[in-house]
Order: sequence, then C-alpha cells, then structure tokens
Amino acid sequence: MGFLHHPNPFCPVKQCLSAKLTTLLRQVPVVRHLSRQKFIAQFVISLLKSRNVQFCEVAQHLNDAVKPASNETRIQDFFRETALDYRLLAQLLLTLLPATGKLRLCLDRTEWDFGRCQVNILLVTVGQGEFQLPLYWELLDNRSGNSSALDRIALLQVCVQVLGRHRIGLVVGDREFVGHTWLQWLKDNGLNFVMRLPKHHLLTHANGQRQAIAALGLAPGQVRRFSHCQVDGVWGQVWVKALADNEFVFLFGNVGLPYMDQLYAKRWTIEQCFQNLKGRGFNLEATHLRCRRKLRKLVALVSLAYALCLSVGTVADQKCKPIARKNHGYRATSLSRHGLNLLRQLTRPHTSPHEPLARKIMALLDWFIRYLAYSQTTKIVG
Repeated sequence: MGFLHHPNPFCPVKQCLSAKLTTLLRQVPVVRHLSRQKFIAQFVISLLKSRNVQFCEVAQHLNDAVKPASNETRIQDFFRETALDYRLLAQLLLTLLPATGKLRLCLDRTEWDFGRCQVNILLVTVGQGEFQLPLYWELLDNRSGNSSALDRIALLQVCVQVLGRHRIGLVVGDREFVGHTWLQWLKDNGLNFVMRLPKHHLLTHANGQRQAIAALGLAPGQVRRFSHCQVDGVWGQVWVKALADNEFVFLFGNVGLPYMDQLYAKRWTIEQCFQNLKGRGFNLEATHLRCRRKLRKLVALVSLAYALCLSVGTVADQKCKPIARKNHGYRATSLSRHGLNLLRQLTRPHTSPHEPLARKIMALLDWFIRYLAYSQTTKIVG
C-alpha cells in the first residue's frame, strides 16, 4: 500500500468509534478474524462519511494513511473473499433494541435495475414504535418477481429462531404476501399477523357463501368488519374500507378487529427504513455490484451503519441534542438522519472525544459492549 505524502488531519473520534465498533464485532463475531472485524468497523464509518455505497467513494474515507486505490482494492478483496454470519449479525442488531416487550416484524420487498441486472431483496425489519431495524434478508433470483411462500417462511423461521416466538407481537405485510400456504403457516406457528390483500380475493362466510369485497356495496370511507370468515382457505378476521375509484384497504389477520387498521398502519416503518437505506440515506441503489452474494453482504454493512445512526439519533434526541419540531408537531428530521448528521459531524478532523456529545455516543457503545458480554455469558448470543 502506498502511503500518502499528506495524510488527512488526525481525527481521534473516528479512531475511538472504530475501536468501539471493532469491540462490538469481537463480542459477536460476524466475521472471525480481527483484521476483518476492523475492516467492517472502518467500512461502516466510511459509509457514514461518504453516504454512498460505491466502492470508489467509500475508499476515500476508509484509511486516511493510504491511497484511495489501495483502499478500494482492500474493499474488493473483502467482498470477494469474506463470508458473513448473517444470523449472528441479526443477534448483533437485536441488541440495539429494547431488551423487553413485544417486537413488530415488517416484511417487504424492494427492487431496482442496474443495466441488465435486476436486484430483488426480500427483507424483514424488527422494532418497537418508530425504532425499526433490518433484521434478516435474502436476495431473490426470480427477475424481480414476487417472493414465494417458501421464501417468506424460510426468512421468518430465521427471525423466530433469533428472537424467540414469545417476543414477536405482530407480523405485518403488504398485498404481495398472500396465499394459503403462507397465511396458514403464520396461524399454525402462533404468530399474530395483519396482511393487506388484493381486492380480487374472495371472502367465504361461515355458511359457505363466497363474496367479493366489491360486492359489499361500500361507499368511499365506509368500513365493514367480519370476525370469522375464510380467505385463501384460512380462517381469520377481515377489515375492509372502501376508497375512491373502486379501491379498498382489505386486511386479513388474527389480531382483533377494533384496531386492525391501526396495527397495519405500523407498516410505514419499513418504508421509512428502505428510504434510509436507499435514496435518503446511503444510496444503496447506486451500487454497481451484480453478484447476489456480494449484494447481500453490502446490505448487511449498510444495515449496520443505519442501525448505528438510528441508535445515536434516538439517544441524542432524548438526552442531549433534541430534534427541532415543526409547527405541526412532527420532527424536522428523522431519528436516523439525526444520528447520521451527528456522527458525520463528530468524525470531522480534530474533533475531540471529550466533547459532551462524543462522550454520550461512546457511553452508548460501551453499554452495547457490556450487554453483549452479559449475553454471551447467559448464552443468548452464539
């Protein structure tokens, strides 16, 4: 590696942050070798600095002591050679969430094209309230088509193993995630769920009568509820609201009719997560990677960076640097963007690790490290 004649100014906060992240990765060895753990820590910080997943951009911030070309070679070597343990990564991400209380799983799919390459990601997020993180994902090989029931079940089985069924309070999905096999699996495994269904799916009432929701005669804004009927051969509850232009919100689940629509509305958190992974956050769609194995790895590192931003933004908003509110009462920026802005500010050259905000962030990471050490002794991790 060729050394620069004029390296970037020294940044002690960046070094401290890298050391803390490396310690986290030593507690939960997503990769086994210390050099790879250090690389992931450096890569995550470089993502924060560049807000871009293209290797040539990340390489500008990876290691200030060497030429960007050498950094880019190191990045390419990592993505070509290194295997990640995605279940251990899910365990690591889980430690950023509250240790008690029920968690919500949101299932969705995102896709984009890069030339002739079609990227198709099936992803589950986990969280409480606004705090929602990527937990587990797969790259689908079906030319941007919908996932199969077996794809979804395999993904949820990993999530159940990582979380424990007792911690899953709700599974939410959109109109893509339908069909007898999928819905029956959710019921048989004792999972509370709400799925939005396409309007062409029929209701089957207890007397055997079949009915289209368009035949319910609802005016826009009107709601009908059915406490016991069958859809796709599965018994459950149905909540239907008519919209304009003969459209409907058609919900099916087993969580209780009075608030089924409110629970389904929580699905917006996964849309916000995708926005932060992609255009508004780290520009994931700008990647030139075509290999699904490498793309899955890139999603992992971007998810880790996003989780760090969300954790820092939440702590800062609560304890030291609250987000301004607009006239309507909503935050002027999201928690994750708040964390990203603060981390980018702290990793500027010559920033002191003794600044109050820097100490808060380092204390947060120290807490995660202690929690993981305790988790290992009680066999939660590994």
